[in-house]
Amino acid sequence: MAKAILQKKISQRVANGHPWIFSNEIFKIDGDVNPGDIIEVVTADNKFVGKGYINPKSQITIRLLTRDKNEIIDEAFIFNRIQSAWEYRKKIGYTENCRLIFGEADFLPALIIDKFNDYFVLQTLSYGMEVWKQAIVNALQAIFKPKGIYERNDVPVRELEGLEQKKGWLTAPSDTTIVIEENGLKFFVDIENGQKTGYFLDQQDNRRAIRHIVKGADVLGVFTYTGTFEIHAAHYGAKSVLGLDISENAVSQASKNAALNGYSNICRFEAVNAFDALKQWGKDGRQFDVVMLDPPAFTKNREHIDKAVTGYKEINLRGIKLVKPGGFLVTSSCTNLVSPDLFLNTVYAAAKDARRRLRQVTFKTQSSDHPIIWGMENTNYLKFLIVQVL
Repeated sequence: MAKAILQKKISQRVANGHPWIFSNEIFKIDGDVNPGDIIEVVTADNKFVGKGYINPKSQITIRLLTRDKNEIIDEAFIFNRIQSAWEYRKKIGYTENCRLIFGEADFLPALIIDKFNDYFVLQTLSYGMEVWKQAIVNALQAIFKPKGIYERNDVPVRELEGLEQKKGWLTAPSDTTIVIEENGLKFFVDIENGQKTGYFLDQQDNRRAIRHIVKGADVLGVFTYTGTFEIHAAHYGAKSVLGLDISENAVSQASKNAALNGYSNICRFEAVNAFDALKQWGKDGRQFDVVMLDPPAFTKNREHIDKAVTGYKEINLRGIKLVKPGGFLVTSSCTNLVSPDLFLNTVYAAAKDARRRLRQVTFKTQSSDHPIIWGMENTNYLKFLIVQVL
């Protein structure tokens, strides 16, 4: 096995257990390596750090899989990691729909697996994980005996690893639109063309958090996607629900989900530019009892954090202005590059500009099937806030 020797000054991140080792942290590599090979990592004074897979073409050159010198990285290793992740989900109550593997948080870096009933959608986002794709499929088949396994590797980050983008069945072809149940509601999931793996499981616990504030309320949902928050609002007793999204396809899917649950008479969806609509409605003096904002990540790299913060502040400012006095704002941010404190400060700054005061109801993160590992900041990414707007 080839060996990577780190620079004399080891980063605190690596010392504390983070699995990423960047190219500039490596002093030299002893032995020949190909992308995806397993390599041992040691400090400058030859102390064992861990074993992981290497890709010399990637900025994240090595991703550690184990800190145990005696552990062998093979198909049984992959099986055991997936089995362990499943046991954790079952213990905390996620059995039907869940994120089964959340990359680094489940000690399988750059691997995402979402479980939708008896179907699984996976993403192998690095060369080293792509090498183990068949072992991953074998493990899923052995543990779950699924109806189907689909890969959603149509993501640009794979090209940075020297991998092609692709998607398709890894088992016998089947219908790519399935129906799942969440919190007593049903939703269509398009695993072939939906965003990410087809559905945002990370908000499933947070969608329950609106159940009290929406009763009897006129509700506005912005960046509705397929209408999950909006249909939950109807389910929890909202008087009326309006959902906005710039995508005609998303609006169509949201309308189908409303009909699937019998809430077409309460939920209405429009395809509009949210920033433009909210700006105009603010001028018009239009207001709602509850405004819900679930925007996409406004940035995926650190160079554009300021731009992202500007976007979050603007959309929250416009949302706050549309909330009736004593009503509620429900707002989220899904990028780990915006820290919890920065997000809260941004919403606070928006409220100050709107000359409104906020009373915090709850502040949460992603659902627990997306576990947070302390010391791995990238595993703590979702911010979910409910405030009363006074």
